[in-house]
Amino acid sequence: MKKFWKNTLCLLLAALLLLSMTACGTAGNGGEEMTTVPTEPAPVVDPVADNYRTYYQIFVGSFSDANNDGIGDLRGIINRFDYLNDGDINSGKSLGVQGIWLSPIFSSPSYHKYDAKDYYKIDWRFGTEEDLKELIALCKERNVQLILDLAINHSSSQHPWFLEFKEARAKGDTENPYYDYYSCVTEAEKVGGRTYQKIAGVDCWFECNFSSEMPELNYDNPEVRQAMLDVAKYYLDLGVDGFRFDAVKYIYYGDTEQSVAFWEWYMEELRKIDPDVYVVGECWSGESEILAYYGAMNCFNFAVSQAEGMMASTAKGNSMSKYTSYMANYQKKVLEANPEGMVMSFLSNHDMDRIGGAFILDSNMRMAANLYLLSPGSPVIYYGEEIGMRGSRGGEMTDANRRLAMLWGDGDFIRNPVGSTYPEKNQIQTTVVDQMADENSMYSYYCRLIAMRHKYPAIARGVYTDLKCGEKNLGGFSISHGEETLYLIHNNSAMEITYDLSRLSAYTITQLCDFIGMGEAKLEGTLLTVGPQTSVILK
Repeated sequence: MKKFWKNTLCLLLAALLLLSMTACGTAGNGGEEMTTVPTEPAPVVDPVADNYRTYYQIFVGSFSDANNDGIGDLRGIINRFDYLNDGDINSGKSLGVQGIWLSPIFSSPSYHKYDAKDYYKIDWRFGTEEDLKELIALCKERNVQLILDLAINHSSSQHPWFLEFKEARAKGDTENPYYDYYSCVTEAEKVGGRTYQKIAGVDCWFECNFSSEMPELNYDNPEVRQAMLDVAKYYLDLGVDGFRFDAVKYIYYGDTEQSVAFWEWYMEELRKIDPDVYVVGECWSGESEILAYYGAMNCFNFAVSQAEGMMASTAKGNSMSKYTSYMANYQKKVLEANPEGMVMSFLSNHDMDRIGGAFILDSNMRMAANLYLLSPGSPVIYYGEEIGMRGSRGGEMTDANRRLAMLWGDGDFIRNPVGSTYPEKNQIQTTVVDQMADENSMYSYYCRLIAMRHKYPAIARGVYTDLKCGEKNLGGFSISHGEETLYLIHNNSAMEITYDLSRLSAYTITQLCDFIGMGEAKLEGTLLTVGPQTSVILK
């Protein structure tokens, strides 16, 4: 009996030793097989001392409700902060995001708040300025950047500026300081392809390309420019780290050169206020126009996002070699446009159908997550994406369906936005509570991915070179960061692939450090075996 217990104890100790091994092994000339345990990443020190962060986008009214009125608010975000970042990168009990992007929080007549009625007032549904200050302080405490969504192309038609503008135009009062605050033309001056609304009684048509309730400001007016600088300064002085600027290409509709010139001026002025201000712009356009703005700011890459984008299609099995070639070339173009520029990737956001509905298989969703969370720059997770939430416009063509209530599962009841019609039966049937208790859930998978991104700072900060593996479903990158070189290889097929690394004669790869996906990985000599829909990190 003593011998039995002695042997049992030995086996238990051996098992514990195996689990505690670091996730980096060497395959030597003898062909020793080494694998990793990606679910137990080695403790790491938070590498964040710059802007290369994993961001989390929150549509405030749909996230978390602290006062039980059914509408998400700033206090709700504060209460949920441990979910986002609990202050301990090694706890394994939070997502571990390092940046938060809040949808507009300013006073507004709409549910979405992209039409500010008062830029200096927090919408009463979301809380108070004191709530914002408390959130800012919490972000500072945990080294989390906070950026605000700022739509300066247009205001609400209920904004006092616009009410003054309309009155001045109706009366022909050119002395009114708001007479030229908004873009206005005569009927004969209207430009095709743009949208206008007439002011009753006079030949004045104000431009409103998004909605008649969102009149566009006139940036030929120096007072308008200064007014919007003052707004940004106000919130920078409160302690926010920067802004996501909405619709940057519409400052001068159809005139990229003028719009770029404005943003270069605007950013120069912002940096006088805060040299470290962090800004990302929404330029929903093709690659060449997006890159034009990189002299002023980082911009989202729409080519890789959305259900129809390159990351989703690659995750479903389309050519991996096309993806790796594109990403390496795109980063090169970004750095040529601005040596300090960053690639900004995402799978979906508040303006597009949720990515969770684009995949039949969870494995495809996880592969898509691998592609953009293991990519250069600062990726952005849309709230609820980490649990696979769904939501699409549908036949009613309502954006409210893309901004549905977060599924907490713990009594935090939030109403879906006004105008939503998404069938409840089409939504995922699990919650955050369910998934946090399941180590195989989508939530747990995202936690491991983000931890891996923390563990290898080169993933965010390195320069990517396409390995050109010569395989349809297997491809990867050489990633150079300072003195370090990592290798990242993806297998997007439903089958295990064995690849001879000696084919990559320009590189020396000897260590398998980590893997994550639906399968496992091993390195025997020069033979790398990558499981189905799995990504591998090597040295």
